[in-house]
Amino acid sequence: MNLMQRVASMALLRWTVGLVVLWESCQFAASTASVHHLQRMGLPGWIAPVLGVAEIGAVVVFLVRRLRRIGGYALLVIFAIAAALHILHGQFEIGPLVVYSAAVLVCIPDCAPQESSRIMR
Repeated sequence: MNLMQRVASMALLRWTVGLVVLWESCQFAASTASVHHLQRMGLPGWIAPVLGVAEIGAVVVFLVRRLRRIGGYALLVIFAIAAALHILHGQFEIGPLVVYSAAVLVCIPDCAPQESSRIMR
């Protein structure tokens, strides 16, 4: 795979993950079902909109090319918190969070052509 294909692939992955997580975060933050689900787990209802809005903010920052690192690390923290909440409440279906985390980790490093060419030498 040549350098331009790699850069384009990384951008496509970042935007795909970003838009999918953004869509799911909007649904989660605005859903009364999310609030009810968290309340059944014994958590306060305000956690759903707070986590959802934080995730939306992190995704928006992640999609800005120059701020991708900050947004990426913020998303990893939010995914870790969400996974911990699931696990602590006996819900082990965290596969999507693991996949999103892996994709974000791949997208965090800068793949600008000038930097990649220096690395490859």
